[in-house]
Amino acid sequence: MNYQETIDYLFARLPVFQHIGARAFKPGLHTTRELCKSLGDPQDKYPTIHVAGTNGKGSTSHMLAAILQQSGYKVGLYTSPHLKDFRERIRVNGNDINEQFIIDFTASQQSNIDRLNPSFFEVTVAMAFAYFAEAHVDVAVIEVGMGGRLDSTNIITPAISVITNISLDHTQFLGETLPEIAGEKAGIIKDSVPVVVSELQETAIAEVMLEKAKSLNAPITFGSERFDIIKTGMSVGKMLVQVIDKLSKESIWENLALDLAGSYQLKNLGGVLAAVEVLNTQGWNISRPSIQSALASVVALTGLKGRWQQLGLKPLIYCDTAHNVAGLTIAMEQFNDLPNQVKRFVVGFVGDKDITGMLQLFPKEGIYYFCQPGNVRALNASDLRDKALSVGLAGQVFGNVNEALQAAISDSGPEDAIYVGGSTFVVADIDQL
Repeated sequence: MNYQETIDYLFARLPVFQHIGARAFKPGLHTTRELCKSLGDPQDKYPTIHVAGTNGKGSTSHMLAAILQQSGYKVGLYTSPHLKDFRERIRVNGNDINEQFIIDFTASQQSNIDRLNPSFFEVTVAMAFAYFAEAHVDVAVIEVGMGGRLDSTNIITPAISVITNISLDHTQFLGETLPEIAGEKAGIIKDSVPVVVSELQETAIAEVMLEKAKSLNAPITFGSERFDIIKTGMSVGKMLVQVIDKLSKESIWENLALDLAGSYQLKNLGGVLAAVEVLNTQGWNISRPSIQSALASVVALTGLKGRWQQLGLKPLIYCDTAHNVAGLTIAMEQFNDLPNQVKRFVVGFVGDKDITGMLQLFPKEGIYYFCQPGNVRALNASDLRDKALSVGLAGQVFGNVNEALQAAISDSGPEDAIYVGGSTFVVADIDQL
């Protein structure tokens, strides 16, 4: 098989959660362990950093990878899902996995695929671990797919575990309450391995984390208790922040620039800086200049897309991959704070989310362009319009995000603002991304 035939085979042969949802969900570590055992357990051949959470784990993973890369380390980065190209999931120093490795790996694993019937995610996790070993990375940052405890990535014993945020998402798999979901995320905490939790959230969530860490003798740090992160402004598209050390009460960064300019990054940054602090105590060599240059250039260093990404200026256009109530709450606050008087929304969702809860976050005075992602889990745009009407949002229906976005641009004056999102897969379908 050539590269395209290989990718087609993987998507056709293996159950893909992003495409079919619950039918592809395969909890447990046995299959991944078997796949990796057949490969010589590549995940044990280099240090790892494990990142879980409901929102923010992708951004956090990319920030940590960028910082380590700027510090001179050869860094593997595994994330999911991809936006445009399967190869985005597996990168070394910002470069996508090469096509030939994917071809050769898939060919070599066909007997295991037939024997074990793994999910798409299980195969890609094993592929990432093998690729990083072959590339001789110094460290790999591994983002959890869903949950943590039973996620395929959870066969690693990392140098540090990072948990970003707990909110309601994938409740059919992870639990109906925040403490239940926290318990699944806390499943990445390992015996005596330091854990950083980005936010000290409500008491019930914190107790789950503290209890799990205590039971495993894992030192725990809450990023929000370690640092105060305050937005101080914007400059050339970058968000400027002040960082205050809560122990010394001193400002340790003034106008630190972040090219990931979404306001939700304020929560992620505390966890990132706390993780870096822990890594340095372990003997890693991460300097202030490396942190500063990396955080200003995460997109260029790692290839991250779709996080509060500006697509146009007149009209002002932002896209964002927030896809649950917690993530959209922050995205909507930031978008609604823009001074632009007329605000337009190009939105679409997958059907297995809290659609009504998310729609209630959008302003009733907005102008709406409803679409659907090119994904079999997509909520039909006409059904979305009906749901939106029930909460007081009115708009037109379009076949896809690009038609909807073009209509919004055509309707806009130069001082208008357009938000594109609702689903990772809506953002992935944007042609100009």
